Amino acid sequence: MSEVVAMTKKAILLAGGAGSRLFPLTRIVCKQLLPIYDKPMICYPLATLMLGGLREILVISTPKDLPVLRNFLGDGTHLGIKLDYAEQPKPEGIAQAFLIGAKFVEDRGVSLILGDNIFYGKLDFFREALALKRGACVFGYQVRDPVYVYDERVVEFCRALKPSARGEIEITDLNRRYLEDGELQVKRLGRGIAWLDTGTPTSLLEASNYIATIEHRQGMKIACLEEIALRMGFIRAAELSSLIDRLPKGDYRDYLQRVADEGPIPH
Repeated sequence: MSEVVAMTKKAILLAGGAGSRLFPLTRIVCKQLLPIYDKPMICYPLATLMLGGLREILVISTPKDLPVLRNFLGDGTHLGIKLDYAEQPKPEGIAQAFLIGAKFVEDRGVSLILGDNIFYGKLDFFREALALKRGACVFGYQVRDPVYVYDERVVEFCRALKPSARGEIEITDLNRRYLEDGELQVKRLGRGIAWLDTGTPTSLLEASNYIATIEHRQGMKIACLEEIALRMGFIRAAELSSLIDRLPKGDYRDYLQRVADEGPIPH
């Protein structure tokens, strides 16, 4: 059985949901494109995946929101990654993502993160998962909304699951399958790692204020995808300079120019 170093080559970013708790904001814009301080929300979970070395990512969202997300993120070429897209016609459980993405996953393992999850700190999700030979890892600060890493059996296991009383393919049932086989690891996030909720107007504001404070104090941006692509070696300095040339004048362009001048130092 291959190690999780092979498992974590691919990832699913599940950016569905109606965002009902954020109404009326989500009546006019996709939840995952709402601003968290100076960047759209989806940049933060995507940054987490990229910092974990993941470069093949499937974005799943609603038929209404998927074209907008595709227009914003593109195919990932400019970031040195590969982005694919798939529709979730209606939300029927987090584990449904593996059925929708079965062709993408193929016979490989896969990681999954939710599109409204924001983590900050030294994130070792995928490095820690390398200790696994088989099974699944769930990384979280609390029960809800962790990061998931599964081996190549995840699609097979999901196909065998029955919908719950609320008509959903439950991620807890998938985890229970691995648990019953003695192949589930659950790890709490360590000290110094922040998990930010973005599900309500108040928590959305709190997350924005948190990001703003860190960026202002450190003088560095969080979840700046172009910078991460350079630091991770996904793109070269010349490619970053080409991206900068196409950006409008402003603080974001000025910041990336400083990054380009520094060169590809470790992130």
